[in-house]
Amino acid sequence: MLVLLPPSETKAPGGDGPPLQLDELSYPELNPVRRKLADALVDLAADVPASLDALGLSPRQEDEVARNAVLWSSPTLPALERYTGVLYDALDIGGFTKAQLAKAQRRLAVASALFGIARGDDRIPAYRLSGGTSLPSLGALRTLWRPALEPVLAGLDELVVDLRSGAYAALARIPGAVSVRVVTSSGKTISHFNKAYKGRLAAALAKAPRELSTVEGLLRVAAKAGFDVRRTGERELDLVIEP
Repeated sequence: MLVLLPPSETKAPGGDGPPLQLDELSYPELNPVRRKLADALVDLAADVPASLDALGLSPRQEDEVARNAVLWSSPTLPALERYTGVLYDALDIGGFTKAQLAKAQRRLAVASALFGIARGDDRIPAYRLSGGTSLPSLGALRTLWRPALEPVLAGLDELVVDLRSGAYAALARIPGAVSVRVVTSSGKTISHFNKAYKGRLAAALAKAPRELSTVEGLLRVAAKAGFDVRRTGERELDLVIEP
């Protein structure tokens, strides 16, 4: 099973690993696009006003541009430790046992504007790049990623649980993936608590004692963890919460 998480704009600073080595990341077939994007971000960082404009940042966020400038030389962290924010707080990797963390590193991956997919233990630097960005030298990320990323995702021989947000789902389609919406009992889509509930569901799936290969198995694990998950289609699920 692969649970594909959305990334976060915020990243943990620093790290204890060596600088980025693309050849050590999962899915090496994505490295040509990864390298092209990383080089473009470093080059763009030389022009701070242009970087702020392209990345949709305010002048108060120049530190994000500075991160991009040293992307190739800054220290790294495992992806599950690098991303922060509501979803990752709810996931609470820091509270996993050693055995649970090993499962999480196998089962969880992050949809990334820069790396395409980052497995849980892939070591990556802090950076700033969003899925809906269009870079001056490369254009829209969707145009760049789809030809490279879709064949990789289509070739995954495991149950894929797609928890990505819209901007990242637009980077590549995943045939046969199980999609999950967070909704109220009346069917209204949840926005405020969406990330937290997805993080908690991802934690339950990461900790499951057995590998999951079917939607039925996923539903059983979710129910045992206290979630009200309902099947609305062959590969569509609703995680129902009370507002």
